[in-house]
Amino acid sequence: MRVLIFSLCFAFSFCAFGQTNSSYKEQYRPRFHFSPAINWCNDPNGLVYNNGTYHLFYQHNPFGNVWGHMTWAHAVSKDLVYWKHLPIAIPEENGIMIFSGTCVVDKNNTSGFGKNGKVPMVAVYTGHIENVNQSQHIAYSLDNGITWTKYNRNPVLDLGKKDFRDPKIFWCEPKKFWVMALMFPVEHFVQFYSSKNLKEWNHLSDFSPAGDTTGVWECPDLTQVTVEGMPGKKKWVLQTSQNGSMQYFVGEFDGTTFTNENPVNKIVRPDYGPDYYAAIAYNQLPAAHLPTSIGWLNNWNYANDIPTTPWKGAMSLPRNMSVKKINNEWVLLQKPVAALQTLRTKEWEFKNETINETKLLPVKSQQFEMEIMIEPSALSTSGVRIAKSGNSFFEIGYDAAKQLLYVDRSKSGVRSFNKAFEKRSRFETTLALHNRQLQLHIFFDHSIVEVFANNGEVVLTAQIFPGESDNGIELFNSSGKSKLLKSTLWKMKSIW
Repeated sequence: MRVLIFSLCFAFSFCAFGQTNSSYKEQYRPRFHFSPAINWCNDPNGLVYNNGTYHLFYQHNPFGNVWGHMTWAHAVSKDLVYWKHLPIAIPEENGIMIFSGTCVVDKNNTSGFGKNGKVPMVAVYTGHIENVNQSQHIAYSLDNGITWTKYNRNPVLDLGKKDFRDPKIFWCEPKKFWVMALMFPVEHFVQFYSSKNLKEWNHLSDFSPAGDTTGVWECPDLTQVTVEGMPGKKKWVLQTSQNGSMQYFVGEFDGTTFTNENPVNKIVRPDYGPDYYAAIAYNQLPAAHLPTSIGWLNNWNYANDIPTTPWKGAMSLPRNMSVKKINNEWVLLQKPVAALQTLRTKEWEFKNETINETKLLPVKSQQFEMEIMIEPSALSTSGVRIAKSGNSFFEIGYDAAKQLLYVDRSKSGVRSFNKAFEKRSRFETTLALHNRQLQLHIFFDHSIVEVFANNGEVVLTAQIFPGESDNGIELFNSSGKSKLLKSTLWKMKSIW
């Protein structure tokens, strides 16, 4: 059975390789976001940097375009922009699916898996037996992640629970041990463990329920980030995923306990749109690199039904992370990695114009990046409509009276494939202007929209499924006269 499953996974990997150059042109296919050549994907896993290469493992079904047969697929990049598919890394086997987790480079061979001077990469993941058990397993690679060997004494941590998953691992230098963050999904808390060798784990502490507890908690990510404008100062960001959305907490981690420094009952999100989930940050980036995360662009409420084929699911643009205090509370800042600028091609610039009602720009595209600075008139609603054709469009707007930034897909493209998708049309969050100005950084990639506002203070991500001719771009304003101070738009190259 083991040989058969591995052989089938390899065959599907080979098919994916063959399709890379000929596909990536289907309707709705993102061209500069990562997506598998064929079949289903969900959570990013094992994000790790090693010898100049960024590794992306992710949840994948080698056998179909819906959730199932969870396996770790693998891709690599030199710049977080262009990606190369590699063979299946860790396959489902003997009724144990390979659920989410992380990967580390065990440079000091604490695990003992290294041989003949070869440094092991170690994956720590949840082994899932459907409706029976979730426990933590490890596997190792001695060839930079190409082939993997499962530890013959798995599981390394088993509490006999049906829901106990998604390990995030990192090296804690002050304590000289590995730290694992694990999720108790139903009970809504994160549990921390330590280990000297990645095989034997000791309980450290729990982070109790806080913020949003309306859905099961999944995919913890604890990452140290810089404080904006304060060189040398750092904070820890703990992210969790729940019920089709995410939240974060900012505070301190002393190697044993995470302490949240924001209000316990306040809910703050890394993304206020409907389609950003399970984000984790890269392990072991060089000191000069900014902390960087990637999330899954979909939503469990309709993920299996989105109208894409032969693939389903994609990854967000990589986001640099930092924090700063605004109104005496820590705010997570996220910005797209600068390397994406290498994809810019033809450029348009517009400046110093008045927006009365609507203004159609002389550009048509479903594959672009746009930076725009607007001075909204008081009491107006203004912004940008993309994927526009007639009365069909996706709206990115700002309500000046209520100080709300929103996205609205209720008039955009195909929506009837799933009732939950139809209901989830408008998403909003509060956002104060800076010097009466609104700054938006928009990426539109055929079926994906990512909006970064005010230098990453707020992000909203959404999927849409427009017609191929829905490619107009329009500025709008509901009352008074808003000012377009400056806008620059670039068409973007494909990464495939």
